[in-house]
Amino acid sequence: MAIRRHRPARTGVAGLAVAALAVTAFTAPAAEAAPSRTGHEETRRALDDVVRGGIPGVASQARVGNSVWKGAAGVGDLRTGAPRGADDRFRIASITKTFVATVMLQLESEGRLDLDDTVETWLPGVVQGNGYDGRQITVRQLLNHTSGVYDFINDPAYEKKYLLGFLKNRYKTRSPQEAVDAATAHAPTFAPGTDHAYSNTNYVLAALIMERVTGNTYEHEVRTRIFEPLRLRATVLPGNSSLMPKPSGRAYSTLGETAPGAKTYDVTHQNASQTWAEGDMISSAGDLNRFFGALMRGELLAPEQLKAMKTTVFDSDYGLGIERLTASCGAEVWGHSGGWIGSLSFAVTTEDGGHSLALNLNGDWNAAGMGPVVDAEYCGTGTGTGG
Repeated sequence: MAIRRHRPARTGVAGLAVAALAVTAFTAPAAEAAPSRTGHEETRRALDDVVRGGIPGVASQARVGNSVWKGAAGVGDLRTGAPRGADDRFRIASITKTFVATVMLQLESEGRLDLDDTVETWLPGVVQGNGYDGRQITVRQLLNHTSGVYDFINDPAYEKKYLLGFLKNRYKTRSPQEAVDAATAHAPTFAPGTDHAYSNTNYVLAALIMERVTGNTYEHEVRTRIFEPLRLRATVLPGNSSLMPKPSGRAYSTLGETAPGAKTYDVTHQNASQTWAEGDMISSAGDLNRFFGALMRGELLAPEQLKAMKTTVFDSDYGLGIERLTASCGAEVWGHSGGWIGSLSFAVTTEDGGHSLALNLNGDWNAAGMGPVVDAEYCGTGTGTGG
């Protein structure tokens, strides 16, 4: 993986070992869809390489100024052989966190909360006991993952029910409180503010605070503050629905099996409440490019809040719901990755918001395959970045 990052890439399927699966029967070349711009040869080849590496299909779009390039490779349905579409919708998983952080920063700019407010101020008694003290954890620490709150996904009982037991429990509704309870059953990972460790629990708590501050649901705030102003028509908050809106392909997982020839499961339908504000959104590459471009251009946040978002902590290159990455040619981009059962995604943009890229893999066993696509787009010839 050519992209440099300080924290390990996460698929979001903690506790399940993910390995490459040699599926080469459906290696359709990357298809370009109108509207398009010239170039992107390296990106097209990188999409083909993802499929040759065993992922069924990949969907991608790049935006440079007002020019849009769309590319897809492989298949969206292993049963029918239908090709993957560049406009497919998909589960964006942890990229949801950038949307949540954006709303929280908007609330700060409106004077409705302060990043240095404590969790206890807004959620009295919710994070207390077993080594936790919500009076010592701030909103800022939730958003940049320096709170020390345990990641509920790593809880053995939670993992057994929702991850190892996915096929049995995929349609069950999970409440935010269930995630918080699974996390606080374990001692903190470290004292608040002393280290950085990615924890999905942080964004469950952040969204609960959002709801307490506004009196509205997390879904309402994100829709009215981001989706509607940017006209993100392909982006939805599915609640406890298990369905996928069209157009979309199927999603596949080996459910952690690592042996050669491991069985691939169709995991397209699953109750979205099991990932809630830490990762429940469904979107498209085009909408993600529009969002990240607008975010970096200052269309969603005031300068003070955008600066805070891009203030990274420790050696993580992680700010407030966003991460800085560096390509092999030195190009810096800002964005977020997202991974869940059956879906791996990446969305990044340059600091000026002028050159954005988003992509999705409809198989969850090769997260490393996304890095070369990002690297190709920002370092390859004919991409509008020089060279």
